[in-house]
Amino acid sequence: MIHFTCDRCGKEMTSSEEGRYVVKMEVLPGFDPDLIREEDLDDDPMEAVSQLIQSEAEFAAEELAEPRRQSLHFDLCSSCRRKFLSDPLGRETPHQVHFSEN
Repeated sequence: MIHFTCDRCGKEMTSSEEGRYVVKMEVLPGFDPDLIREEDLDDDPMEAVSQLIQSEAEFAAEELAEPRRQSLHFDLCSSCRRKFLSDPLGRETPHQVHFSEN
């Protein structure tokens, strides 16, 4: 039997009574088609590829290490699904602050 737990609240969802919902998110760089100019369409594509290959070698190691595209996958119970859909970015959720005991 496959074991599932809610990635938000930790509730076990192995029984068939509790609904399990999968949230898939993809984070990738934005593209603005307005940045393409008429002059860009006249450029030689092979020359542009050559310039990209040369400029890639000049990037810092930390810039290349950061992924440009990320895929995320979460399992949610029905209660957390409702909460997620009502506030997917967590703007309305109060942030908890944990103070150390001095």
